[in-house]
Amino acid sequence: MSLQQVNAFYDLLVSEPIIYDQYQNKCCSRGFFGTCHWDKTKIVKFAAIHGYTFDESDLDKVWFEEESSLAENSLHLAESGNLS
Repeated sequence: MSLQQVNAFYDLLVSEPIIYDQYQNKCCSRGFFGTCHWDKTKIVKFAAIHGYTFDESDLDKVWFEEESSLAENSLHLAESGNLS
């Protein structure tokens, strides 16, 4: 259930630019060369304000497991010759 909450939260961010701007301003610390360092604790708290309930480990699962599956899918496409 909480992984669905994370995905629903990110759907909200994609669909509402004003909320995304607030999210970026509150949850991102700018580093060298303008890089953004996301604070998971702040993200969880910001999501809770908007009615979403999940924790940092749920956030990690969505961030890193989805990246892993995307990389695997790209690899399979490249191997099959369907990736140009």
